[in-house]
Amino acid sequence: MLRTLFAAAALTLVPALASAACDAHDRQAMSCTDGMIYDAATNTCKVVSG
Repeated sequence: MLRTLFAAAALTLVPALASAACDAHDRQAMSCTDGMIYDAATNTCKVVSG
């Protein structure tokens, strides 16, 4: 009985932990206004010159 309980808990928690560790959840789309471009190094929008 106890072994079944641990197995059920593991099967419930493993997918949740795997989903939390996914890189895609940390990425967000950044959009800048017209005349600006996204600078990934500083995570900001920069004015396009020229």
